[in-house]
Amino acid sequence: MTTLNHFGQPIGDALPDWQPRERPSHVQLDGHWCRLEPLNTERHSQDLFKAWHSIDDNRDWTYLSVDRPATQADCDLFISQQARSEDPLFFAVVDIQTQRAVGSVSLMRIDAVNGVAEIGWVNWSPLMKRTRFGTEAIYLLQRYLFDTLKYRRCEWKCHSLNEPSKLAAQRFGFQYEGMFRQAIVNKGHNRDTCWYSVLDSEWPASKTAFERWLSAENFTAEGQQKQRLEALRQ
Repeated sequence: MTTLNHFGQPIGDALPDWQPRERPSHVQLDGHWCRLEPLNTERHSQDLFKAWHSIDDNRDWTYLSVDRPATQADCDLFISQQARSEDPLFFAVVDIQTQRAVGSVSLMRIDAVNGVAEIGWVNWSPLMKRTRFGTEAIYLLQRYLFDTLKYRRCEWKCHSLNEPSKLAAQRFGFQYEGMFRQAIVNKGHNRDTCWYSVLDSEWPASKTAFERWLSAENFTAEGQQKQRLEALRQ
């Protein structure tokens, strides 16, 4: 049924028990294959510089608002600036087996009053390709938002021309909501921004799919997946 106010106008469902949530903080989030650590220059900058420079070009930075740090000193400055930020709140993705940082990611546009946050600054290195780290990192962030902090909504936004990011959003269970045309100017070019979201009501089913996909039973001895994450969502 549609809820009506005393003027007979339709309004949203009542949330009588809603209270503003805590803001995400610099916590460590542990997984089976990787963990997320609060980004730190001393612990992570050298590893990330090597990981980001494990290929000769900076194609992975095309849709980010900055370019790949050219030197270790540039990377130290870049990481130190991100590490001091509270929004975005940055994490390093650490490979548990090697204990080395292989990427970074953030929670951003944090709205604790309404229980909303975005996963952004997704900056995977080539060392994360064909691994379980990227999927587990997104799972850990959503588990933190929904299960620990009890947020209502998790967002994903990306350049409308960034096909890998759009496919990743759908694979991770985010629902497409629309496109903001001429949203920003990025590196001197127009950017239309696609919006995606997962709601707290959708999270339990999504969480189950993540956990089934990430389980050791879903992979062969050679590390090949047996079932795709998309199939486990159906």
